[in-house]
Amino acid sequence: MAKIENYRGLVAWQKSMNLAEQVYLATRTFPKEELYGLTSQLRRAAVSIPSNLAEGHARNTSKEFVHYLGIAKDSLAELETQILLASRLSFLSSDQCEALQQSTSEVGRLLNGLRRAILSPAP
Repeated sequence: MAKIENYRGLVAWQKSMNLAEQVYLATRTFPKEELYGLTSQLRRAAVSIPSNLAEGHARNTSKEFVHYLGIAKDSLAELETQILLASRLSFLSSDQCEALQQSTSEVGRLLNGLRRAILSPAP
């Protein structure tokens, strides 16, 4: 795996930033009474993903990076659940839900691939 000098060069970070932006835009129309509930939860989970990628990349060891990738994956699972709940409550349209689910799936695949690349022995 080529050494990436800056976390912003990680495709997983870039895509998770896009996902966080999507979440912020989608939650703008949520009911006001959800501001400190589901809106806040969705946004925090979404922001946690690229934040943990950045923090993990800044660490000195692969072991620590893998640990932070795990936290990012946890936040992704939380986000996926909250998206489904928001859809069930009709806070998200089916199109919004589908777009967010596609993005979460893509980020999940990238996180898994990054983890595999870090853990695979160097040739």
